[in-house]
Amino acid sequence: MTYDLTALRADIPALAAGTAHFDGPGGTQTPRPVIEAIADALARPLSNRGSLLPGERHADTLVVEARRALADLLGADPAGVVFGRSATQLTYDAARTLAAGWTEGDEVVVTRLDHDANIRPWVQAAERAGATVRRADFDPATGELTAGHIREQLSPRTRLVAVTAASNLIGTMPPVAEIARLVHEAGALLYVDGVHYTAHAPADVRALGADFFVCSPYKFLGPHHGVLAADPELLETLRPDKLLPSSDAVPERFELGTLPYEFLAGTRAAVDVLASLGGPGDGDRRTRLGAAYEAIGAHEARLRARLEEGLAALDGVTVHSRAARRTPTLLVTLDGRRTEDAYRFLAGRNVHAPSGHFYALEASRHLGLGDTGGLRVGLACYTSDDDVDRLLDGLADFLKETPAAH
Repeated sequence: MTYDLTALRADIPALAAGTAHFDGPGGTQTPRPVIEAIADALARPLSNRGSLLPGERHADTLVVEARRALADLLGADPAGVVFGRSATQLTYDAARTLAAGWTEGDEVVVTRLDHDANIRPWVQAAERAGATVRRADFDPATGELTAGHIREQLSPRTRLVAVTAASNLIGTMPPVAEIARLVHEAGALLYVDGVHYTAHAPADVRALGADFFVCSPYKFLGPHHGVLAADPELLETLRPDKLLPSSDAVPERFELGTLPYEFLAGTRAAVDVLASLGGPGDGDRRTRLGAAYEAIGAHEARLRARLEEGLAALDGVTVHSRAARRTPTLLVTLDGRRTEDAYRFLAGRNVHAPSGHFYALEASRHLGLGDTGGLRVGLACYTSDDDVDRLLDGLADFLKETPAAH
């Protein structure tokens, strides 16, 4: 299997600025085919969807092609692919819609590992419905969230469980399929945050057992918007708030206002870029995506091993990403030093490794890091060995030049 990192990096104009990017968990840089697809969508006639005029047909084609691309990426049904402004917005919409059927005494389970976008919408919806919120902990020593942690919170009154497929803070990848079996045995629905996961692992919403799965294309080379995938038959049972004249068909009934057609074009292009990263190969797009994720995984695993070895050689560095299955995302703290200062020091060397809790506030607190969090080092499919060397050299110099506080 070949992985042409040089060609990929050459196709990402932003990398010409020379920044070593470790901010991928917050959003990836954009390949030229994605940029060109967005520009092409806007350069051609474009109007509301229809079938008579070129602009109408163009808009309709962009939507249909984007749904098919996301279905291939996620192992979903195109008729169950919903577009929105962000994963956060889509989750709030889902929470309001589902909570309309909850009553006092019903229970909702969230986890302390999750991004707040998969916690707060459910907590607020439950509070309005009079439902009870139960929280599943994770082990701060290992970073593991197990099926057992979820099982402890389930009851006959559980209506929904919200869990991440991969922590955006420490990379932990919980056993979602095993969790799904427990949740469904309890008669509840499973809502999976796949935003961080989809950038690093092949998603299959059916195999995962996710009733709902959300992701964000800008985390995997695409533009800024959100995607929700679910079984169309499940979506048919839900009645979201909508405008009276807007379509009541699925999935359109969940999409408020006119879709960002140009961004859908960019997302389809991003999926095609991903599918090309496994090298030349036969098969449909779903098959090529499988090969691509295998190649991406091997590349990122090799760099993660180099990075972890280099961090282990530095005195005063603690890595909080320890789960057995995890993405190449490391949360680091530095004994006696502020990671905010390390972030600024590295930025001075054109190395982007940001500091904070990254909206995984409950996870940061559960790790004993309060609201400060740590330095997040996220590898991406375009990260190079030189990037890793620059980060390690920069951290070594920061530790030398910045005395530890006592």
